[in-house]
Amino acid sequence: MNEKMSKHWLLFDGKCGMCRRTVNWIGRRDKRGQFEIVEFQKAASPPMTPPIYEACKKAMHVVTGDGKILRGGRAMLFVLERINWGYGILPKFLSLPPMIWFVELGYKLVAANRQFFSRFIFNRDERGKLQTHCRLPQK
Repeated sequence: MNEKMSKHWLLFDGKCGMCRRTVNWIGRRDKRGQFEIVEFQKAASPPMTPPIYEACKKAMHVVTGDGKILRGGRAMLFVLERINWGYGILPKFLSLPPMIWFVELGYKLVAANRQFFSRFIFNRDERGKLQTHCRLPQK
């Protein structure tokens, strides 16, 4: 991962309906094609490594073009800034302490309870059809 990549890699859980809808939303707004959006289960090596693979089971990750690895809330803010959400200003503000602590806490809360939150967050597919739950396999 020391080589500079042409795009940032956005790694997400392809088995999670809410995650899939989230990256579809991001993909529609990535007008400059800055992101290679890939299910972590299908990601090539590099940028995928065994430690990143295990970590991706719990949180979205971004491997930046220069090889930096971001996860969870920080990864999401990186993406939102690059797609100019909130004019790029809001993600920068939320990246500052103490705001980033709340962003990370919120991310962990939503990620740990995806099935519940998928009823309210990104609850429509790309055709506008209401999706009522996250399709995670039962443990």
